[in-house]
Amino acid sequence: MAKIEGFRVKNFKVLKDVTLGRLWNQREIQPLTLMTAVIGKNGVGKSALFDAFGFLADALKSGVEEACGTRARGGFEQIRTQGESEPIEFEVYYREHGNARPMTYEIAIAVEETGRPYVLKERLRQRRKGQKYGRPFSFLFLNGGKGVAWKGEQAGHQIDEKMEQLDFPELIKLIIADESSQTEIIELEDRSKLGIATLGALKQHPRISAFRQFIEGWYLSYFTPDAARSLPRAGPQQHLNIHGDNLGNVVQFMEREHPRRFGAILKEIADKIPGVDQIDTERTSDGRLLLRFNDKGFQAPFYAQQMSDGTLKLFAYLLLLKDPAPPPFLCIEEPENGLYHKLLESLAKQFREYVTGRRGGSQVFITTHQPYFVDLLEPQEVWILDKGADGYSTIRRASDDLAVTNRHSEEIPAGSLWYTTHLDTR
Repeated sequence: MAKIEGFRVKNFKVLKDVTLGRLWNQREIQPLTLMTAVIGKNGVGKSALFDAFGFLADALKSGVEEACGTRARGGFEQIRTQGESEPIEFEVYYREHGNARPMTYEIAIAVEETGRPYVLKERLRQRRKGQKYGRPFSFLFLNGGKGVAWKGEQAGHQIDEKMEQLDFPELIKLIIADESSQTEIIELEDRSKLGIATLGALKQHPRISAFRQFIEGWYLSYFTPDAARSLPRAGPQQHLNIHGDNLGNVVQFMEREHPRRFGAILKEIADKIPGVDQIDTERTSDGRLLLRFNDKGFQAPFYAQQMSDGTLKLFAYLLLLKDPAPPPFLCIEEPENGLYHKLLESLAKQFREYVTGRRGGSQVFITTHQPYFVDLLEPQEVWILDKGADGYSTIRRASDDLAVTNRHSEEIPAGSLWYTTHLDTR
C-alpha cells in the first residue's frame, strides 16, 4: 500500500516552512513511519498541520478556490502565512508500494489580481529506473495551468529552473524536440483545478492516476458526536464518511455483507465500551436508521441519540479501523477528546494493529495532547511541534534527541518523557 515518506508545507497558516520526514533532495533523513503522532502545546500549529492534509484533499476534489473557503478557512489570504507574499506550497514524497520508486508531488498556489486563488505550479516527478542520484525527472509539469505530461510508466524530462521560466510555446518546442510521441501538451480550462484531478482520470497516465487515487483514498476525520446522532436514511454504505453521520449505514453494510466477521467485530467493540453488550440497527417506518446499543443492565436498548460523546467516538474509530477495505492514509486530530484516559491505551493498540496487522500497510497520522497515548509509541514515531521566536511553527523528531532515545532505551515510555518535559519545548 502507498505510504507518505515526507511532507513539506510552506506559507500555510503558522506553518511558514515545516518538513516531516524525507524529501527527494533529503534522502539521508529517515522517512515517516506508518504510525506518526504530533504533540505540542496549544496554539503551536497542530490543527494547521492536520488541515494542510485536509486542504490538499479538498483541493483535489473541488479545486483550490473552493478549498480555500471551505471548512471555515476564510479564503486564501486567511490561510496564507501572515505577512507573506509568496505562494502557499505543498510537497508530498511517497511510494506507491514498498519496492516502487518514490514520487514527488509539488504544488504552489497563488492569487490573481482579482483575488481568485489558482494553481501557480504543479509537478509530479520520479527518478528513472536505475537512477539513484540526481534530480528526478518530471512526468507532469504545469505552469499556470499550461505544460506537458508524459504518458506511460517511464517517460519524463529534466526540467530545471531556467526551463520553468520559459514561455509556454518556448517550453513546448524545447521538450517536443527532445521527446517521443509520449509527450502530451496540457492546457487546463480552469487554473483553479489541479492537473492531477483531470489527468488522473485518464488511463494513459497511470502514474498520475495512482497518485490521484492515493489522495482520494485519504481519510481525514472531522467526526462529531452530534453528526453520529443524526437519523440517516436507511441504506448500506461501505465506508464511514468524514463527519460520521452515516455510522448506522456502515453498520447496516457490515451486517449484510460480512455478517460473521462483523459479529466478531461488534463483540470486540462492545467489550471495549463499558456496559455495552450488543450493537445493531433498527429501521423506522419512514425509512430512517437508528443505531441501537444494548446495555447489559437494561432490558430496553439505548439509541445513538442517548449515548455519550465518548462512546460514539470510540465506536466510530474502532469501526473505522475494522474497515475491510481500509484507507491508505488515516488522519485524526486529538482522538482522545471525550474518551476516558484508560481507553486510550486500548485505542492506541488498535491503531498499532491497524498499521502492522494482517491488513497492515495503512498509515496513521495523529495529533494529540495525551501522554497515555504517546506511551505506546516509539521516539521515531513522535514529532514535537513548537513555535519559534518569530511566531512560526518548528518541528523536530523525538528520536533526534539523544537524551530521549537513551531514556527510552531504559524502558521509560515516550508519554512519560513528555509528561516530565523531556519532550517539551526546548
